[in-house]
Amino acid sequence: MDLSTYNECYMKTTTTVRILVYKLALLFALTCLIASFAPAQQTAKKSYRFKGKVESVGARTLTVANEKIEGWMEAMTMSYPVDKPEVLKTVKVGDQITATVYDGDSTLHDVHVVPPAKK
Repeated sequence: MDLSTYNECYMKTTTTVRILVYKLALLFALTCLIASFAPAQQTAKKSYRFKGKVESVGARTLTVANEKIEGWMEAMTMSYPVDKPEVLKTVKVGDQITATVYDGDSTLHDVHVVPPAKK
């Protein structure tokens, strides 16, 4: 094999490797782009209306005796994390609350105190 044939072969191999590297980089970029949409799909979980009476207020949680949530959980008393910790400063023991809960997530979202019924 003479030097010119060797150089030709080397150039073709180098070009082929560069093309392969570009294709792999493009494939990686597309995979990252597709993966970035995965969390958006997870937020489409079914939501439920949560109602209950506050039994205690913790540093990061509310213990609530909740009503039955049809299709999600039976009535029970349980400690729940909240999505906005500042709500723990306004909720008191004995308050009736409403919130939103999602499939696979026991966090109370958008907690509201229900005003007592007027007599």
